[in-house]
Amino acid sequence: MTSHDTGPGPVQDPDYSDLGRRVATRRRQLGLSRAEVAARAAAATGYLQYVEEHSATPSIGFLLRLADALDTTVAELIGGTAELPPGFGQAGHHPELLELSTAECRERLSSHGVGRVAVTVEGAPAVFPVNYTVVGDLVGYRTAPGSGPAAAAGHEAALEVDHIDSAFSQGWSVLVIGPAHVVTDLDESRTLEEHAYTAPWVGGGRQQWIVIRPTRITGRRIRVQASPV
Repeated sequence: MTSHDTGPGPVQDPDYSDLGRRVATRRRQLGLSRAEVAARAAAATGYLQYVEEHSATPSIGFLLRLADALDTTVAELIGGTAELPPGFGQAGHHPELLELSTAECRERLSSHGVGRVAVTVEGAPAVFPVNYTVVGDLVGYRTAPGSGPAAAAGHEAALEVDHIDSAFSQGWSVLVIGPAHVVTDLDESRTLEEHAYTAPWVGGGRQQWIVIRPTRITGRRIRVQASPV
């Protein structure tokens, strides 16, 4: 075991690196504690915490064990696939295509995140990524008046959310369809602001809330045999 595997080094304030964020995110996706991942990777829990919270430079041996412990690849952890579209891996063995129930769709949808809204702009179809929020039966996102995503208001709109696990060639997608409108009620706008998981990634100037009231929610999931459920 190298010196990188045995201790966290000097105590510092958290200085999260891209590697640390990816490790922590993947660990949470799998529902694992630091102690569980550290045990799988044959490392000290304190060092795993250091990797997650500081600009660490782990050895390749540790990265290989950590990637195996997190059911992913070293390339994924270090961001080597960040510029590639999701789903670049090969199809898994014996994949199953499963329909998600309405309850399962809502559960995945309510995790919040980034979705894609489909609208019509100048007579042509267009798709835009948006940071969305779920409040009760409503799905909302902030945008700028006159922008592409704002074109959904006053029309039937579709919003798609998905998660792709390239390490296992599996994932899921949920499609929401329903009428969209601009939020003008101050109480409704305040409620959406309070429940917003994140501000729009593209920055400020996007304070107009567009809300979709779902009339249909459907979803599918690809599951590969012998992979985590």
